[in-house]
Amino acid sequence: MNKGVLAGVRVIELVGLGPAPYCGQLLADMGADVVRIDRPGADVYLTHHRGKRSIAVDLQKEGAAEVVLSLVRDADIFIEGLRPGVTERLGVGPEDCFGVNPKLVYGRMTGWGQTGPWSKKAGHDINYISISGALLAMGEDGRPPPPPINLVGDYGGGSLFLLSGLLAALWKAARTGEGDVVDAAIIDGANSMMGIVHSLAHIGQWNAERQGNLLDGGAPFYRCYETKDGGYMAVGCLEPQFFAEMLARLEISAEDFGGQYDFSAWPTQHDTLAGKFSEKTRDEWAAIFDASDACVTPALSYEEAAAHPQNAARKSLVCEENVTLPGPAPRFQNAAAPVNFEVAQKSADARSILKTSGLDEDRIQALFDSGVVLRDAEAKT
Repeated sequence: MNKGVLAGVRVIELVGLGPAPYCGQLLADMGADVVRIDRPGADVYLTHHRGKRSIAVDLQKEGAAEVVLSLVRDADIFIEGLRPGVTERLGVGPEDCFGVNPKLVYGRMTGWGQTGPWSKKAGHDINYISISGALLAMGEDGRPPPPPINLVGDYGGGSLFLLSGLLAALWKAARTGEGDVVDAAIIDGANSMMGIVHSLAHIGQWNAERQGNLLDGGAPFYRCYETKDGGYMAVGCLEPQFFAEMLARLEISAEDFGGQYDFSAWPTQHDTLAGKFSEKTRDEWAAIFDASDACVTPALSYEEAAAHPQNAARKSLVCEENVTLPGPAPRFQNAAAPVNFEVAQKSADARSILKTSGLDEDRIQALFDSGVVLRDAEAKT
């Protein structure tokens, strides 16, 4: 059976928050064998943990580091999302791991990075994107910038940059036999994604005024409008032919409306479109624009998204045991594999994982008895 493009790749993931486990989920979705090292304590259901195996290790106990290193010995990738220096203190830092596996790719996921004056400072998504310029570029002029949930920083600037770094280093390790440390910082990823803004500013097509630019809601043809029922339609008709199609579907005279890039007319055009969209409900407008290339779409809630025909056709979202889950992304034509949506219970796979690492039954039992590794029954309490 085809097991995915990363079949045979083994990943050890120190359990953490947000971007690190999401990166691990993407690797698991692509067929990697991902072993998550959980902490003692109550289990939490997260889609990020699907398709993985679990072993709970108390890293504060003597002998815990040796358990982790025994798993690292045959691994290809190691992922951790702790503050700089923590894994070194625990005895599972890069040098410790390279000592047992020189080909290992060691992925480090942080907000501020491994270096710099803020490297050990606390922070969250909103803080990381705030110093990249991304946060202040969003929202309505004259109002506080709204947090864009944690997609821009944690997952866009964090998980996806960590993933690309891991895969690049894995390719290098396969060719040279030399491992590497991937220092993935959310601020670096966010700054990288802001490259388009810096480029547009350089050629005079972006300014620091919010809602004064093409893609930040300043243009009447690239923003959302409220509908009669309190819903919203997303308008994104940047190209002239799509802009013309929007006006035609709205039954607005192009001559009366004015030129698409007549900046002096933008305030009036905003008002005209706001008034027009308020005349019908969101679903009525969605039906009108469904078969057009006007680039006008309904703004759906996360609860509605799975039922949209395009999402449904691609199974972009699926329902498993009354829980909505994302499907695989990206897709592979010649290496398609079913995604394992099951989230392993904490330490449910401890015994089999330890056996695979070469430990005999007496040693495994000693680890259980000492509390270094939690039995499945203990992990649930």
